[in-house]
Amino acid sequence: MNYTTLHGLLRKAGLDINLFKFILKKVTIIAMDKDLAQEAISAALTGNWDEAIKINQKILRDDPKSIDALNRLARAHAEIGEVTRARDISQKVLKIDPFNSIATKANEKWKILKKGEISPSKPSSPEAFLEEPGKTKILPLLHIGDSQVLAKLDAGDEVNLNIHAHRASITTTDGKYVGRLPDDLSARLRSLIKYGNEYQVFIKSSDKAEVKIFIREVRRSKKLSDIPSFAAEKIEYISFTPPELVHKKEHLGEPEDEEE
Repeated sequence: MNYTTLHGLLRKAGLDINLFKFILKKVTIIAMDKDLAQEAISAALTGNWDEAIKINQKILRDDPKSIDALNRLARAHAEIGEVTRARDISQKVLKIDPFNSIATKANEKWKILKKGEISPSKPSSPEAFLEEPGKTKILPLLHIGDSQVLAKLDAGDEVNLNIHAHRASITTTDGKYVGRLPDDLSARLRSLIKYGNEYQVFIKSSDKAEVKIFIREVRRSKKLSDIPSFAAEKIEYISFTPPELVHKKEHLGEPEDEEE
């Protein structure tokens, strides 16, 4: 159906052609923004921050109050060292949405960084956080490090697992201390690594109060072929008896008086 035919049908139906044009324009913009948003995400995942900035700015020209685009733009500016600019954009997000958790956490983090200080992140794969029973584990670190170090961490950053005699710690790729693993897990990993297992660790989330990591088994020793690295999460089951069965039991447990 061409535009002329559609125009004629709308007139016959008594519909406002200008309203139709307005709706059509909005629908087209939304569809284009979805495509651009995916391009912006792909650029960020590959570490192409300059391209991510351009794409998000293009989205914002059509929708200046797009929270998602503003948050992505702020992150991209922070990644290339423009921390002040990133803070300004996150503040703009908070004016639109005062309770936006992404902007709130980012703003707190960037307050700690010095002007012009770069916090580069390596490109991360979307598959990095795929969970596999017995092979992966997410956990919070204990005794977390200096706030200046934590401020530079982002989800997806790869970090180092350091095994010591009595504990295991996590450090950044340049050797800065991030936090410690619980003693029981430290002992288990120390034994597994001793027999040949290998692990990769990523930052799952980070703020000034808590750092969570994602540990993945990347190689299992033949000697440990039947031994999982991590125990399955326990599920607590609560017994439940449907009310109708409770009443039935009560009824069965209290026989009626026989008629004399």
